[in-house]
Amino acid sequence: MHTPLVILGGGPGGYAAAFLAADEGLEVVLVEAESRLGGTCLLRGCIPSKALLHVAKVIGEAHEMHDDWGVDFAPPKIDIDKVRARKDKVISTLTGGLGGLAKRRNVKVIKARGRFENSTTLILEGDDPSIPEGGKLTFDYCILATGSTPAMPPAFQIGSDRVMDSTGALELKDIPAKMLVIGGGYIGLEMGSVYAGLGSKVTVVEWTDTLLPGADRDLVKPLQKRLNTLFENRIYTNTKVGSVALVDNQVEVTFEGPGKFGHERYDRVLVSVGRRPNSANLGLENTAVKIDPKGFVVCDKSQRTSDPHLFVIGDVAGEPMLAHKASHEAKVAVEVILGKNVTFDKQAIPAVVFTDPEVAWAGLTEEQAKRDGRTVSVEVYPWAASGRAQALGRTEGHTKWLVDPETHRVLGCGIVGSGAGELIAEAVLAIEMGCEVRDLTESIHPHPTLSETLMNAGEVYFGTATEVFKPKKVHAN
Repeated sequence: MHTPLVILGGGPGGYAAAFLAADEGLEVVLVEAESRLGGTCLLRGCIPSKALLHVAKVIGEAHEMHDDWGVDFAPPKIDIDKVRARKDKVISTLTGGLGGLAKRRNVKVIKARGRFENSTTLILEGDDPSIPEGGKLTFDYCILATGSTPAMPPAFQIGSDRVMDSTGALELKDIPAKMLVIGGGYIGLEMGSVYAGLGSKVTVVEWTDTLLPGADRDLVKPLQKRLNTLFENRIYTNTKVGSVALVDNQVEVTFEGPGKFGHERYDRVLVSVGRRPNSANLGLENTAVKIDPKGFVVCDKSQRTSDPHLFVIGDVAGEPMLAHKASHEAKVAVEVILGKNVTFDKQAIPAVVFTDPEVAWAGLTEEQAKRDGRTVSVEVYPWAASGRAQALGRTEGHTKWLVDPETHRVLGCGIVGSGAGELIAEAVLAIEMGCEVRDLTESIHPHPTLSETLMNAGEVYFGTATEVFKPKKVHAN
């Protein structure tokens, strides 16, 4: 079998590439090792985790109604089988939709594991009857979209499912009485929030001095304060995990840190210490592709690898490992194959942590500006001054802009608070368009909404924010 274009991997980048190429008239074959399309994001990542976070948030809001508003609900009774079934239904609905779209677009989907024999030939392994006789598929171009998998250090591999990665945690086999999360990144905090909301006593350990090492500190502080309440002050930074062993059907873990030292037993342990790109065991050594020391496939801004027949997108192409980055890289790769002169040159790739409160940022961060010695004006609007935040009882958040003091252009944005992930999209548009602060302040935002905080943070730049008194600043228009 020969095809002009093959996509290896059916995740958010892979199916986006396949569908766009088909829409542009290309004959496309999509090779996916899983039985369903969707990749990590849909099958065991973004979508199921957000479904479970929704459950945890509703439970948390019920508690808040009692504590803050005097509205009582009966204690929640959790049917873990129904929760799991609902989560699985969300996944099956979306994967079924993708399968239908592939058929309507005449994208040929082969369920097989692909391995490169050379730069223009894939060896397909599996039992799908669609696999051609001889198991070989030749192509003119291939877009590599094989994604990533959770990292599991050998020291934590003790042969028990009580030590889980994010995939195991999302299976939701039970609600453990005591759970340890190793790693204070976004996946660990999101899944820790899910299990704490369902009733587990969750402990988080992080070997660095802060949660969410990639985020600005002022965005992390309100989240950490709230998580300390949710986790009952069981968050330990600057703490290393030593040995992990199975003892009497529990996991015994040793710790070395200023706040936690010695050993303790848990019913389940979630290891969330990062992800690794899926570039091994693909036969890439039989091509001209280059792989960097971290396992990422090296490419240029047009997603070209060092092999003229191979393009790469998504997690396997490098940081940040985000589904929305993959889908946009897919568009670039397909358009380049079609002969268009395009590059992946984004000013703002948004990142969102779907905890409660949410944390979101885009463009230049304050930490990056400090590290690069870049002069910026940082303008912060506290949500305590927002009528909408007060009405919701969620005033712990704030919105900030990083502004170039010479051009008045917005360079970056950070938001912590309820719904921050939805609000950050306006910031992305503003940064990509090269907006000046006045473009934001002169755009009428609906009242009362949290979206006003983006406008109001811009007014702080001029010293004209209605609800915040600060000396008026002089900025040339």
